Amino acid sequence: MIELPIQEIVFYLFSLIMVGSAIMVITARNPVYAALFLVLTFFTAAAIWLLLEAEFLAIVLVVVYVGAVMVLFLFVVMMLDINLAPLKEGFIRYLPVGILVALVMAAELVTVLWGRDRFGADMFPAPAANPQGYSNTEAVGEWLYTNYLLPFEVAGIILLVAIIAAIALTLRKRTDIKTQNPSRQVQVRREERVRLVKMPSGTPEGSEGG
Repeated sequence: MIELPIQEIVFYLFSLIMVGSAIMVITARNPVYAALFLVLTFFTAAAIWLLLEAEFLAIVLVVVYVGAVMVLFLFVVMMLDINLAPLKEGFIRYLPVGILVALVMAAELVTVLWGRDRFGADMFPAPAANPQGYSNTEAVGEWLYTNYLLPFEVAGIILLVAIIAAIALTLRKRTDIKTQNPSRQVQVRREERVRLVKMPSGTPEGSEGG
């Protein structure tokens, strides 16, 4: 009987959960269920990173993606009330492309699994244990702002351009919708909104000679 250490047991357990939840993300018919399975996938990926002693990446994955992005996804999906009928109608049309992508991914997996002379454990040995007091966050920051400073700055510029483009698309003028102008509403005067009309006074019909 092969005895595995507890770390390998936990690793294979989390890996199995992550693969199963990732499959459910793309196979679930309800988009809310798909988003919840994606949350489970992120959580298990964070747990695997904790096993690899990458605490900073695990916490960032949980806080940023699970705590912010996925909550936003759930709110958007539930508020939009997506109609699934049109999505199911176009499934057959994109089936050949999906099969082609699946075959390419399967070929890549087979290449990695069978190419043990290039991707085996002997080519990539396990790293040495970290010393006492080692800080993963400090190591990531040191590498990020020294060896990878230029790619980090380029990524920041790309994200800044994406934010500006999203704001510009949101604030574009559209003629088919009604919008409010708060500045004009504040500057309005009573004479521009209220009009006094004088009506001639007279006696009602049928009241004369009564």
